[in-house]
Amino acid sequence: QVQLAESGGGSVQPGGSVRLSCKASGNTYSANCMAWFRQAPGKEREGIAAISADGRTSYGDSAKGRFTISQDNANNTLYLQMDSLQPEDTAMYYCASDIWVAGGLDASEYMYWGQGTQVTVSS
Repeated sequence: QVQLAESGGGSVQPGGSVRLSCKASGNTYSANCMAWFRQAPGKEREGIAAISADGRTSYGDSAKGRFTISQDNANNTLYLQMDSLQPEDTAMYYCASDIWVAGGLDASEYMYWGQGTQVTVSS
């Protein structure tokens, strides 16, 4: 079993940037495929970005052109660089992993989840 721990959230003004981190520990083989999701109050969980075992990336519509997913395999850490943040980006951000997924941004495909880190964008 893999454990996922997110960090890096906080409060930021509109137009600002934040970098989230997700450290995987334990059985990191279960972190072959990883992704970021977010959930705002009263809304469904939304797929933001995913990275496959071979490094291919995919992005949800809200993330394209503003967010970048990357990973440091040597340190078992996943990142999400978020730029040009807007109030509608306010949400709890979660990282997720599994050995293999088909689509990348379907939350139901991921077995392992972190506890989340809050990002609040306001002036």
